Amino acid sequence: MYREIRGLHEAAYILALFALGSQLLALVRDKLLAYQFGASDLSDIYWAAFRVPDLLFAIFASVLSVYVLIPFVAERMLESTSKARDLLSAVFTWFLFGYGAAAALIALFAHTIIAMLFPGFDAAEQTTMVLLMRVLLLQAFFLSLSNLFGVVTQLHRKFVLYAISPLLYNLGIILGIVVLYPLWGLSGIALGAMLGAVLHLGIQIPFVIHSGLAPRVVWRVDVRMLATIAKSSLPRALALTLQQCVLLAITSIATLMASGSVTVLQYAYNLQAVPLTIIGVSYSVAAFPTLARLYSEGDRITFLQHVYAALRHIIFWSIPITALFVVIRAQLVRVIYGAGAFDWSDTRLTAAVLSLFVISLVAQSVHLLIVRAYYAAGNTRTPLVTTALSSAGIVCVALLLHVFYAQTPAFAFVLASVFRVENVPGTEVLVLPLAFSGIFLVHSVILVYLFMRHYGREALGDLVRVLLQSCGAGIAISATAYICLNILVDGFRTDTVMGVFLQGFIAGTIALFAGALFLFGVDNRESKEIWRSFHRRFWKVSPIVPQEKE
Repeated sequence: MYREIRGLHEAAYILALFALGSQLLALVRDKLLAYQFGASDLSDIYWAAFRVPDLLFAIFASVLSVYVLIPFVAERMLESTSKARDLLSAVFTWFLFGYGAAAALIALFAHTIIAMLFPGFDAAEQTTMVLLMRVLLLQAFFLSLSNLFGVVTQLHRKFVLYAISPLLYNLGIILGIVVLYPLWGLSGIALGAMLGAVLHLGIQIPFVIHSGLAPRVVWRVDVRMLATIAKSSLPRALALTLQQCVLLAITSIATLMASGSVTVLQYAYNLQAVPLTIIGVSYSVAAFPTLARLYSEGDRITFLQHVYAALRHIIFWSIPITALFVVIRAQLVRVIYGAGAFDWSDTRLTAAVLSLFVISLVAQSVHLLIVRAYYAAGNTRTPLVTTALSSAGIVCVALLLHVFYAQTPAFAFVLASVFRVENVPGTEVLVLPLAFSGIFLVHSVILVYLFMRHYGREALGDLVRVLLQSCGAGIAISATAYICLNILVDGFRTDTVMGVFLQGFIAGTIALFAGALFLFGVDNRESKEIWRSFHRRFWKVSPIVPQEKE
């Protein structure tokens, strides 16, 4: 748990491994919720209650982020541990008072805020949501504080310790669903989320104390220093806030649609977050400390090599996974969510929304990496401007498509037919992920273009190569999976979870094998790099035996 990890690929794979575990627990959490509520008004209330606390968390967590604070703390660590601790203590004190005041105001005016943001809920539903939101404000407090402690663990490259926290967070929510919900209803699940946040923070406390960097409340702070940090973090805070505003806006629009639309949207978004976290987040988090160090040392060539190496591997993984998810989407959703109150109509609609979200997987993953590369280079303006424009674009296009869907039956029919959800209630929710993914794809292309223009495009040929090879593998995977599903449709009982699982698992496994064969046939470079990285990590190299006379 406390081992220091330095290699980019090793760190990325370790983070990916724990991210997979965390996402699997998140899927267990969501399956329990789906089993209990299906896609209903109660589940809509639960998921919508997270939106405002998540927005507040994004604002404060962006200031407490490793990407903002690590350079400041590392600089003071070179002088002494006490100076680094004083900096963390000043930020900690500011956070306690700042977050406390903001959360108190939101809790006080919760009824008004919810009525304004979620007009689709009636008075009784809004009252329930007020209670949930007030509890979740405490959850966001502990998660933000854990973010600050994460500065210490990442500064010492304790990636395993850092990656364990999300596992504990999801365990807390699962405990809330299984144990606390029968006692206190939806409030019990919210309390479980708060417990998970406490565990998220608590696992890091022993190491932070041992490091000598544990922050404390101080009454005298260097205001000029805090102003410098705030100025540095402001663009990132605004960028993260804009992303949360997008989720808040599309959730608000979803409350005006059929009952269960918020839930379907959230379940599909959570499911596409599994590969996004494993691929995009893992590579971007693992790359950032190295990128920041290389750029600060003036080694621009190696800086670009690391960025483009991570970008190649993100493209390599994302496109084949996207192809597989699109084809076996119904099997994925049915196995993960399909039980209890979550019926076949909910499954079909969630699967359609998932396929629309997942087509922007590569775009979202690329966005995470390039934005962190910009931060490492000290350029926060470009990510802010592009994120602001894309966020506004998503909301505007979502509103326009919502109106267009209602006024154009032909568009509604075509959209439902393409994703095979004819005669399923609530298909208007499809316009929201359609707007999200469409704008995100454009945004990522522009962001990569701007990065190459600012820092160099020497690796453009390599990126085109891996893009074409990954697209070829994606075509092989999707075609193979589609053929296998049609062959296996009569071989398994698709009215049982096990039958659906076996059908999807066998088709997916054969499809991935077909994709691997394609990559082997084109002599793909990235697959060789992955093999070498795993070989170094898990197989010992034969030692060099000294000669007898030595």
